[in-house]
Amino acid sequence: MSGITGNRGSQPTKYVYGFFIAIAVFAIGSAAIFVKLVDAPPAVSAFYRLFFSFLLMTPLVLHPSIRQSLHKMTKRDWWLAFLSGFFLALHFVLWFQSLAYTSVASSVVLVTMQPLFAVLGSYYLFKSKTPLIGWLFLLLALSGGVMIGWGDFQVAGKALWGDILALLGALTITIYWLIGQQIRQHLPLFAYTYVVYGASSLILGLYVFVMRYSFITYSTRDFLYFLAMAIIPTLLGHTILNGAIKYVSATTISMAILGEPIGASILAYFILGEALTSNQWIGGSIILLGLVGYLLQESKSIRSQKSKE
Repeated sequence: MSGITGNRGSQPTKYVYGFFIAIAVFAIGSAAIFVKLVDAPPAVSAFYRLFFSFLLMTPLVLHPSIRQSLHKMTKRDWWLAFLSGFFLALHFVLWFQSLAYTSVASSVVLVTMQPLFAVLGSYYLFKSKTPLIGWLFLLLALSGGVMIGWGDFQVAGKALWGDILALLGALTITIYWLIGQQIRQHLPLFAYTYVVYGASSLILGLYVFVMRYSFITYSTRDFLYFLAMAIIPTLLGHTILNGAIKYVSATTISMAILGEPIGASILAYFILGEALTSNQWIGGSIILLGLVGYLLQESKSIRSQKSKE
């Protein structure tokens, strides 16, 4: 299952999912800005982001069809959803912590290196092969990311440590998407995301407790930012992508998310005053070129497969 529409898609569906994926990627790009704006530790920000998402979804459990879908989950479904939530929680801890050491642009670029992990994971788990032209466009996009973060790569110390944390965040979020690609084939969107967000908030809450961070000594402004992180990058961002992943591959989702650093860097420029360097401009253009080329290649591959059926 790969490409824009997957095995069930039709030509109109391709554009519908492309539109919603674009909205989700833009929404996810706002997360780094919110993290920089709050005064709370990164782990606390991650906890409230998932906890508030879980709380906002809870009233929907009253709906009979949603309760039924939760009751129909098998023990394997529960374990896989919980495992997915664990890797999502680990991703947030690693990525949010990276923002304390490096720039928004570098952190977001490195955490979106996930297509490389996704291609490898899809090959070993789903026997999904990427053609040579697809690899070339993928590597082109990744090279744009390397160019954006090059300034930090050359500096030892805190910036380099932040880059390493962001790269580990890319690995953990890829595992999260790969699990979602498998379980979403038979599990409804709400049941899956509700359990995942709940599991993530539980794990993050335990982490905050063990690290002895405060849960309450934050300003009203910080809690409003926590709520915004739950609504925009999580419910509007991750949930849409989890809906789309039933019809597209984890690799395609990961490639689409490569567009996130561009919007995040621009927002960081206007809101945080982080200067955009020539490397970031050139690297962003290369990312877009690689991303568009990869998605066009995937679309062409799907049309070719359908013409043979």
